Amino acid sequence: MKRPLATLRILLATALSLGSAALQALGYPEKAELTFGFIKLTDMAPLAVARDKGFFEEEGLYVTLEAQANWKVLLDRTISGELDGAHMLSGQPLAATLGYGTQSHIITAFTMDLNGNACTVANDVWDAMKPQVPHQDGKPVHPISAAALRPVIQAHRQGGETFRMGMVFPVSTHNYELRYWLAAGGIHPGYYAPRRGDTAGTLDADVLISVTPPPQMPATLDAGTIHGYCVGEPWNQQAVFRGIGVPVVADLAIRNNISEKVFGVTQAWAAQYPNTHVRVVKALIRAGHWLDERSNANREEAARLISRSHYVGADYEVIANSMTGVFEYEKGDVRPAPDFNVFFRYHATYPYYSDAIWYLTQMRRWGQISDAKPDDWYLETARKVFRPEIYRQAAEALIDEGLMSPQDFPDFETESGIRPVAHTTFIDGIPFDATAPNAYLDAFPIGLKGDQQP
Repeated sequence: MKRPLATLRILLATALSLGSAALQALGYPEKAELTFGFIKLTDMAPLAVARDKGFFEEEGLYVTLEAQANWKVLLDRTISGELDGAHMLSGQPLAATLGYGTQSHIITAFTMDLNGNACTVANDVWDAMKPQVPHQDGKPVHPISAAALRPVIQAHRQGGETFRMGMVFPVSTHNYELRYWLAAGGIHPGYYAPRRGDTAGTLDADVLISVTPPPQMPATLDAGTIHGYCVGEPWNQQAVFRGIGVPVVADLAIRNNISEKVFGVTQAWAAQYPNTHVRVVKALIRAGHWLDERSNANREEAARLISRSHYVGADYEVIANSMTGVFEYEKGDVRPAPDFNVFFRYHATYPYYSDAIWYLTQMRRWGQISDAKPDDWYLETARKVFRPEIYRQAAEALIDEGLMSPQDFPDFETESGIRPVAHTTFIDGIPFDATAPNAYLDAFPIGLKGDQQP
């Protein structure tokens, strides 16, 4: 049963008011020695910066960072307690809390970054796409629509071959961005049908989308196992440097300024170690601020830091290509991209309910959520997982200590947790209103809507 809009406003007010009594002196961390997991991607940078710049230690925390083999291993080890917390895909805490794949109540009080991904295709695919792509002064006009890929997919089908693309995890940002880009170009990416036992996401699909761990993307493309992929950096730029592929669209052109990765912990861990949790968020906020301050002035240093083998382990030049505010498409086609990675500006670190709601709409759109849900369900689910009241405690403590200023953060007294509709733009021009998720789903020509089931 759909609840009235007044009820939604009450839910928002209740959630955000939890932080109003927040500024109490933080106690000592209940657990000082911590192990956090990450995947070898550029956007793990806030963890590396917080550790190597001493922000964790200033909170009385002694942190070990461990690279994980893939997103499933990372999630499982967080749930089991082998990891205290981790760099996570924004969809992971939501999916785990809903019981899609793995059941566990995971929360986040910190968004690690916005943007940071791209879709790359093999050289021969790009050569076939080019005739359909508008050019100006000899260079492709960006953003490139997936409509340019349609004849390539059709040619593969006529030759008896399935067109194959990779993404990193079924509930990853990359999966939803790739599907969004394809569908906006009239290409059906396929439905998930968990009630039928179908978790491949290929029902009615024009392309076959499968999972490949991020560091393996370039090699898998080079081997011809896949024809393209959507992944975070540095693995798109790696394809350019190796001469095996061409990034054709960055995710900030598909949909910009929605949470990309988050720092996730189990609800049980957060309840057991509340002071520790707030102190972790304090250190990460400072790291995000350092990464973006003075118009990305620290990015070269950050790129060198995370290029080390125990962090991302890619060449500095490859990482710097996106981290320092530029992005290379075809070899030599280097374009300004100051917002390719955003770690703090636009209140990037704040865990907005609306970001969570966007992910939930995409889970519903592609069948991972099998049944229709009322609008207020989306907000209630977001509130269970994205926890701005914890973020507020950390931010107010930083302000009280003189380390940050109120202007660095949203106005906590008035912030609703819902970004303005105009904040985010999409490649298909469809506006996203987080207070009306079902109307948003109804606007898509491709995707489940209403009571439809896969």
